[in-house]
Amino acid sequence: MPDTPVTAVVLCGGTGRRFRGDKTRADLGGASVLDRLLDGIPADWPVLCVGERRPTAREVTWLREDPPGGGPVAALAAALPRVDTPVLVALGGDMPYAGPAAADLAGRLVAGREPGEGDACEVVAARDTGGRVQPLLAAYRVDSLRAAVPTPAAGSPLMRLLDRLRVEAVEVADPAALDVDTPDDLERARHRLEP
Repeated sequence: MPDTPVTAVVLCGGTGRRFRGDKTRADLGGASVLDRLLDGIPADWPVLCVGERRPTAREVTWLREDPPGGGPVAALAAALPRVDTPVLVALGGDMPYAGPAAADLAGRLVAGREPGEGDACEVVAARDTGGRVQPLLAAYRVDSLRAAVPTPAAGSPLMRLLDRLRVEAVEVADPAALDVDTPDDLERARHRLEP
């Protein structure tokens, strides 16, 4: 088992239709949106990125979901065979400020009760300031996630996957759950960098 109990799985396979291109490559203060996210993830966590390979400042392992574009559950299914830690943190590659919150969520799950000890949670997920649970800013117990991923995984709704697991939702402060789906979102993210 690795020294760290957590692996980060970053989903980068979306088409970026509303953004009109690959939002993870967009410039955010001299670094890509994806590199901003990777920079905030604890340095000792192994990182698996699922999607089309692209340059990153941090060393990561690239994987591809089957089929390409098969959705977030297919991306998690592609990553799970490569995860050898007890906890996996799933992150959207378009969430430049999610790294510190991800570390907090993982810490809560690692410190929590183990499965079999009462109603131990299997997922600690972020709840944004609008009250929405964010399955792509969440820490998962790997054994529970493996059991919950359907076959075939492609096209399965991510929220339905959460329905199969015991979830604790934890409110996170802005801008942790900010994701870059549109050019306006990118402008909001850029304002976060200004002093």
